[in-house]
Amino acid sequence: MKEAAAGLGHLLVFSFLFCVGAFMVAPVITDVTMAALCPGRDQCSLAIYLTGLQQAITGLGALVVTPVVGNLSDRYGRKALLALPATLSIVPLAILALNQTRPYFYAYYVAKTLTAMVSEGAMMCLSLAYVADKVPEAQRAVAFGVFSGVCTAGFVAGTIAARFLSVSSTFQVATLSAVAAVVYMRAFVQETDRGASLMRDEEASLLLFAPSSSAEELSPMLPPLRKAPSLLEMVALLTSR
Repeated sequence: MKEAAAGLGHLLVFSFLFCVGAFMVAPVITDVTMAALCPGRDQCSLAIYLTGLQQAITGLGALVVTPVVGNLSDRYGRKALLALPATLSIVPLAILALNQTRPYFYAYYVAKTLTAMVSEGAMMCLSLAYVADKVPEAQRAVAFGVFSGVCTAGFVAGTIAARFLSVSSTFQVATLSAVAAVVYMRAFVQETDRGASLMRDEEASLLLFAPSSSAEELSPMLPPLRKAPSLLEMVALLTSR
């Protein structure tokens, strides 16, 4: 249990740094969008249109990509797949850290739209899967609550930090925070065994308290790993009542 707590501690630090970088730019991105697309104006229909289009594409893309990423993490590991969205999230931040003019904003817009389809949904589901692999079932609710609290603390810290930074400095600091999150994760977060050790401990405890039962009867029968849901299956899920 101490090893699990230590592993979760590193995951929590990584999640905090990632959330600080991701949410730090939220208070200033509106001003950057208006200055790049409609300088000197108080209203900009193009900004509203592009923002809505980006959110629609990102949401639909995350609907397709997140189950695939989760399925790949069962095969290749949580840490290996966590590195993908964490690294991709650096790209759009770095673009606006260089400059906030219109060409750079369009480059940021395209990069953000593509990377958010992977990073926004996959980060949360992979992190929760990591917690579930490390923590026994009886303590997972508490662990999930702690993880959510740390992510919220990162949101608050990033928002407060943006209050005291200039626009260009905000993106630079957010980029550094995202890079630090990836470096910390690669250095300290350990790969999980997908819950195999927890399953063995549960089987051993059941055998200890029920010696008359066979190991085959006490072993949990897990369903076979199925392929990721298809696009038609996800559309049917969304349209079902």
